[in-house]
Amino acid sequence: MRRIGGRDIVAAILIALVAGAVFTSPPLQTLQGLSLDILTALRGKIAPDGRDPAASPVVVVAIDGETYDTPPFRGSPTQTWTREIGRVLTGIADGGAKVIGFDVIFPSSIEQSEISFGETPIGARMKGFDRDYLIALRKLSDNGKLVLGEILSNDHPDVPYPAQRLAVRNNVRALNVHTDTDDVIRRMPLSFSVGDKRVPAMAVELAAHALGAAPQTTPSGATILSGYAIPGAVANTLTLNYRGMGRDVPTYSFADLRACLEKGDSDFFRRAFDGKVVLLGTILNFEDRKLTSMRLSGGYDGTPAARCALPAPTSTAQKARSDVAGVFVHATVVRNLIEHDAVSELGFPLRTILTIVFAAIIAFAACMLAPGGAMIVWFGLTAIYTTMAVGAFAQALALPLTEPALASLAALAMMIGYRFVLADRDERFLRKSFAFYLAPEVINTMVASGKMPALGGEARNVTMFFSDLSGFSSIAETMTPGELVTLMNEYLSAMTDIIEGHGGYVDKYIGDSIVAMFGAPADDPAHARNAVHAALKCHEKLAELNASNPAFAGHGLSHRIGLNSGEAVVGNIGSRRRFNYTVMSDTVNVASRLEGANKYYGTAVMASETTMAQTGDTFAWRELDAIRVLGRGEAIKVFEPLADKGAESTKQTKVATAYAEGLARWRAREFAKAAEAFDGVAKIDPASALFAKRAKALAANPPSPEWTPVNTLEGK
Repeated sequence: MRRIGGRDIVAAILIALVAGAVFTSPPLQTLQGLSLDILTALRGKIAPDGRDPAASPVVVVAIDGETYDTPPFRGSPTQTWTREIGRVLTGIADGGAKVIGFDVIFPSSIEQSEISFGETPIGARMKGFDRDYLIALRKLSDNGKLVLGEILSNDHPDVPYPAQRLAVRNNVRALNVHTDTDDVIRRMPLSFSVGDKRVPAMAVELAAHALGAAPQTTPSGATILSGYAIPGAVANTLTLNYRGMGRDVPTYSFADLRACLEKGDSDFFRRAFDGKVVLLGTILNFEDRKLTSMRLSGGYDGTPAARCALPAPTSTAQKARSDVAGVFVHATVVRNLIEHDAVSELGFPLRTILTIVFAAIIAFAACMLAPGGAMIVWFGLTAIYTTMAVGAFAQALALPLTEPALASLAALAMMIGYRFVLADRDERFLRKSFAFYLAPEVINTMVASGKMPALGGEARNVTMFFSDLSGFSSIAETMTPGELVTLMNEYLSAMTDIIEGHGGYVDKYIGDSIVAMFGAPADDPAHARNAVHAALKCHEKLAELNASNPAFAGHGLSHRIGLNSGEAVVGNIGSRRRFNYTVMSDTVNVASRLEGANKYYGTAVMASETTMAQTGDTFAWRELDAIRVLGRGEAIKVFEPLADKGAESTKQTKVATAYAEGLARWRAREFAKAAEAFDGVAKIDPASALFAKRAKALAANPPSPEWTPVNTLEGK
């Protein structure tokens, strides 16, 4: 995970603010409607409505395709249907309907027809045709059970012909809908200005009749109906809640109801319509179809209700459609109002804040993680938030969905661009610089640590690692160039993998020698411990290569490793045009001398006292000697790592114990006793054999009183 600084935080906040403001701005207001569409579709799939359509307070009487195909309506113009409509409406009212609303408009009467029929117009011959229909309207209206519909428009109003308006005493309400910019109906107007007063919309009027309460408008402009404050993100509108996807409204065929009247089954009308709000409208494939929030998942033209007289048409199977009959829009409004189930939407301020917060979370994730990881976070967070939004929508609360999702996706893209152009330039430079000579995991650790090497050099506490093959020059003389290259590639690859696997950095190869450091460029508090582990593993690996790799067969290679810890200058050092990441200091020189000192003691790995001290109690050690290397006046205590603490062999323990006793006698000038202690293991330990020889020489010729137990090495 990438560390972030103050500049990154400011960038993430600014990106979130910009993305949130853009995706909630008026030009992209269609996203708010799209959120409603998606939530409606998801709720319909995840938490479908389980209510019984028979419990619906509103039903639809449909002038449908069956009606057009059934006598006496088949082949007859709709103006001639009025008598039958009046009869059916009377039957519905007698069945106990609370109120009937017209979602059909008869703008003219057959009595007004001026088409000639013989010597006189048809209208003159049909005088009185609508009398029974108009009488039925008057009776229903006088009983408060009928509301006619009209379409208000300055250009092309669609209104009932005057005789109808007179019959219902002008009890006519608007059927106009609220269409968003994408031609989708998601909200419905609550009232309209007619003259100098506000008049309720058709659905509001029907709900008011059913509830026995008139709608009221508060000083703030909110509409209250029977104690229910109607929510609306847009002034004077109700946001539709298509909870049942249209299937929650029973639908009766007008043709079947007319046949039921002929049958004289008044009980059917009582069972079907008692206490219901009834809407008369058309359900046709080509007329009055509306796009709504159900357009993505598909809505239904109601649920076919029980039949009375006619057999159900053979093709009654319903299919979901992107559009629904307009009468179901009004039916949904009526049900929402009666059941207090309209959708509540967040206002612009809350919607914007939520979008900005969502975008900020993803912006910070994109700042800290790789693009792939940030995209996974986006998917996960969007899925979780969508689940929460669907749960809230099941309770009729619409949280913004598309705005946060798209704003956060844009924030992710902008943050990736910001990192590429500005924030990650140094990281890319370092990755490119170290790609060919540093393990990828070390580069990642270095970048994640936030402690980058300063270009030009910086002081670091490091552990230097020097290794060299013993007597390799004489071995190389016996090999062909191809064999030599194969051998070296195998050896250096194996050693480099171990070094890099323990967090080390290979500075350079010098022939068969390896110069490496631990603790830079990646910051590593355990650099000494990792360096010792790597040295022991390299020694084990060389023994394995000698035994199993054909390129090493017959050569019996051995190497020497020197380790030293301390302050060093690391960085890009060289000329202005060409430089390498390397290290310089006395720490480096001492490690090089310790590598060479191994040959005096017959050891494979030698470490300084500072390295031993920094490893704590991780390893079992034996102190070899105090030496003075070439080019350095100060004596250095040197140690040999044997194994991990507690993992040393019986032989190693025996040798270390005898060696420690001999070294103590040696430093106490008890040379004879020292020689005796060293002689005990001299045959199995070259270092003990060396000290036994030196102790015997000093026992025979004791040194002066100024003698100190420090071995001064003459060569490298």
